Amino acid sequence: MQKKSLLANAKNVYNKNQVLEIENAIDFASKAHKNQKRRSGEAYITHPIAVANKLIEWGMDSDSVIAGLLHDTVEDTEVKLEEIESIFGRDVAFLVDGLTKISQARAGMKDLSNYLPQTKDNLSKLLIAVGQDIRVIIIKLADRLHNLETLSYLPKEYQKKVARESLEVFAPMADRLGMGQIRVKIEELAFFYLDHAAYKKTEALMRKRLGKSTRKLGAIREEVVKALNAQNIHSDVNGRVKSIYSLYKKLRKVSGNVDDVYDLMALRIIVDTKEDCYRVLGILHAIYQPIITKIKDYIAIPKPNGYQSLHTTVITPAKQIVEFQIRTKEMHEYNERGLAASFHYNEHKLSKDYIENKKSSTMPANLQWITQLQEVAQRLTNNEEISRDQLTIDLFSDRIFVYSPKGDIYNLPEGALPLDFAYLVHSDIGKHSASFRVNGNIHPFDKPLSNGDVVEVITRPLSQAKQAWLSLMKTSHGKSKLKGQLKKPDAITSIRKSRDKNI
Repeated sequence: MQKKSLLANAKNVYNKNQVLEIENAIDFASKAHKNQKRRSGEAYITHPIAVANKLIEWGMDSDSVIAGLLHDTVEDTEVKLEEIESIFGRDVAFLVDGLTKISQARAGMKDLSNYLPQTKDNLSKLLIAVGQDIRVIIIKLADRLHNLETLSYLPKEYQKKVARESLEVFAPMADRLGMGQIRVKIEELAFFYLDHAAYKKTEALMRKRLGKSTRKLGAIREEVVKALNAQNIHSDVNGRVKSIYSLYKKLRKVSGNVDDVYDLMALRIIVDTKEDCYRVLGILHAIYQPIITKIKDYIAIPKPNGYQSLHTTVITPAKQIVEFQIRTKEMHEYNERGLAASFHYNEHKLSKDYIENKKSSTMPANLQWITQLQEVAQRLTNNEEISRDQLTIDLFSDRIFVYSPKGDIYNLPEGALPLDFAYLVHSDIGKHSASFRVNGNIHPFDKPLSNGDVVEVITRPLSQAKQAWLSLMKTSHGKSKLKGQLKKPDAITSIRKSRDKNI
């Protein structure tokens, strides 16, 4: 039954030959996992089929779907990688190998609650697998999401460990890839198991507030639809409810006062064009009083994960505070499914542009972190010392975009300092940094950059890298480049030493 359902879904998306390959992969995986059971008592094949179905739903290419069906065969059965390559091709084998390496890396963890693998070798395997082909982590997200959906069958101790790892690693990864819908699902399920009491309390608080808010928001929706129709703007206006985990995090920031959470419910307006987005914003501000500090233009300046939308919060004549999100259909599609939505529609497979040795300057700004991730893996392979706190900053912290004066975009971890930017642009620019201007103003070395900043590095040939700069950087990339420079005497120092010897 599951096989028929999967093939029916596949026929709506892929060509005849691709569907035949997917059917072959189902039969291959079914044979390999024969007699294996999940904790629920179901046949093991139900899991890879569920993973494959999610990948079809997300719009992934057929190779990813096949790899999703085969992702546990090398690790859990007698199947060899060479056999997969001979039957399904090099691309599928490469993806399965990457997924196997992630599993091996996680197996190296002494304690799953401590989510980074304990050995450099295992961590390198994980980072290299993800860095070489981004489809690996997307398939892994589908695998993790289905495991969370069936987590009730596992012991409570293991439930908490998997939930914590999901919140700390996989949800941020989904967010980094722009997969907002997947991030929310992972967070909700993980939160349910990690702190069930807090989940139920937050859920009850939300339910209590929603009834009243829904009625009020319905009247505002009708008012907005009428105003947009009068201006001949074709739109789809719907309510958006904040997720339970997002509300929980927001409540922690406002000392638990739900009255300070203005976006518990919001109205989402989807229109045809970017120009319509700005027209809608003008109409809303004409009929309601905007809160100036709450206007966010993520269309002109997208979030670091590629998210685009206009946000505004207004006060209605009845003194109700309402948030609106305005976007096009294309923006909404990306905001929900992120990078995953691109693969099926790109004949040349986007992943080919995201393999190792690509320079960050050639990558889309929201994907530069993949190159940086690969770089961290290489340094670990070379036995460089990188602390666990540093890895957390490099790989799992929130990201910001900053701009050069020429308009080039650079992706940095939140909290990054000017020297991090300078060394990301080029190590020689970092080395000769004398001062910085941010948004036209002199900016101190020890003040963090913010999303959207325009950063100018003022260099002087005589300025040289200093040991003290190590405490003025957050990224391991910058620190690594600086350490390398500190080991090499600069030309001026060498000349001076030579001169002093001859005196």
